[in-house]
Amino acid sequence: MASRVLYLLGCAAPPVLRIADVVDDAQRAGWDVCLGLTPTAAHWLSDQLPALEQQCGHPVRSRYKMPGQPDAWPPATAALLAPATFNTVNQWALGITEKFVVGFAAEAIGKGIPLVTMPCVNAAYARHPQFDRSVETLRRAGVRVLYGEGGFVPNAPGEGRPEAYPWGRALAAAAEALASTGAPD
Repeated sequence: MASRVLYLLGCAAPPVLRIADVVDDAQRAGWDVCLGLTPTAAHWLSDQLPALEQQCGHPVRSRYKMPGQPDAWPPATAALLAPATFNTVNQWALGITEKFVVGFAAEAIGKGIPLVTMPCVNAAYARHPQFDRSVETLRRAGVRVLYGEGGFVPNAPGEGRPEAYPWGRALAAAAEALASTGAPD
């Protein structure tokens, strides 16, 4: 088992439909991958969940565990929340943690777990005034936000290109975030 544990947390945006390939890429890079999804992303991938659990070797989580229930995942050494929707970015920045992936990411800031996120929003959402405030809030909290040049650049509404989502850049940034902590690779 890999000594580096990546919590890969995905939201309901079209690039999440390629998450099995991303898990493969992360595993080839030496990560032990634990996959968490928003409830809608889990619904989109419902027919793939058993295969994803087998691929990861851990349950795919989309809900909080019950109080007192042991954690089925090993502790994270880094986390990547991608694709991160408009809703998730704003909820995370505002501390609204009704969804498991947002709750984990919010708590991870306080725990000092290296965090990377890459939004997936169209240009209309990106023009909403709260979005820039949320991105800046997360950056100030120490989250590496891959948005703009070198990360995700929004498309016009209806002109998304999920196949062009820069997953490789996101995985590289997670490894860089871990390395910047001085933790062994």
